[in-house]
Amino acid sequence: MFTPRNHRGVAVAALGMVATLTLSACSSGQEATKPGGGDVIGKVDGKISLTYLQKQGDQEYFVGEAAGAKAKAEELGIELKVVNLGSDANKTISEVQSAIAQKTNGLIAVVPDPAVGPQLVQTAKDGKTALLTSDDQICTTGPDPSVCDRDALVPRIGFSGAQMGGEVGKRAAEEFKKAGWKPAETRTISAWKQDVTVCSDRVNGAKKAFKDGAGADVKNIDVATDNTPTGAQDKIAATVTANSGVKHWIMWGCNDENVQGGVTALENAGFKADDVIGVGLGAYLACKNWSSGKPSGMKAALFINGSDVGALAVQTMYDKLKNGKEFPKEAFASTKMVDASNWKASGVTCS
Repeated sequence: MFTPRNHRGVAVAALGMVATLTLSACSSGQEATKPGGGDVIGKVDGKISLTYLQKQGDQEYFVGEAAGAKAKAEELGIELKVVNLGSDANKTISEVQSAIAQKTNGLIAVVPDPAVGPQLVQTAKDGKTALLTSDDQICTTGPDPSVCDRDALVPRIGFSGAQMGGEVGKRAAEEFKKAGWKPAETRTISAWKQDVTVCSDRVNGAKKAFKDGAGADVKNIDVATDNTPTGAQDKIAATVTANSGVKHWIMWGCNDENVQGGVTALENAGFKADDVIGVGLGAYLACKNWSSGKPSGMKAALFINGSDVGALAVQTMYDKLKNGKEFPKEAFASTKMVDASNWKASGVTCS
């Protein structure tokens, strides 16, 4: 997806907007953040203008997220601009600077690379613009959110990575027990881009839930990918080749892309659907397997509705700017497990 860049040159004391934004009324009528801020974010009395910056804006999940944000903005009378950053981390800062120059009141960002976090926070602080993230976390004090102090994480709207992974691992364990496979002949694959914090949360949650629910010791293989179907397919194909004695495979990952890539790799390697258990995360690719009506190694997927996240992010920013309501450290949308029997009724849209 992208190459991390380091912005360690920004001093900690200069970084504004920490994870919890506590507001206090000032004589000027504006509200200041604490602690370590110094930036002043005022209430907006007139029409609110927001900018939603998304990585991979053409991906089905993010298309839905943008649609949900736009619908909520229209409902609330907000002027909203959605920007597709693609996978270009450099574009993040230039688009933020452009939005601030155009007098946007608030920024909601899904960054292509968490390493831009400190610079993004500083830019928003300098522009006295409220900042909220959706989906992925960023840190005010360093490039890696996974080693960031909780109080230095920017407020985030999205899904609970640990909870999502737990649901995936639980379903994988159920499918494993139903299949009746021998543990010695089975391997699990955990596939994800390993420098993305929310991905690690999901995978670790899946590992734990599977171990708790499987009632057997199945060896796991971690596979580092770029979170794309082709990237995952290539890496998992190599893993399967290196483990030729394995008869049955179970897969989960950060998203549908990883599991879809793995299912394809196993199909190409000659494994039948009955020897593969894939549990996706997103359902927007998994549903393609089910729509054909043919047996598939993709047994289930956790449906995450991007529209709900987009709407919740806009509502949260509105509450902050219009009513002075404190940002939550994190706020989560709901999820649902789907499979070939119920994905249509659940409202899943295939990409």
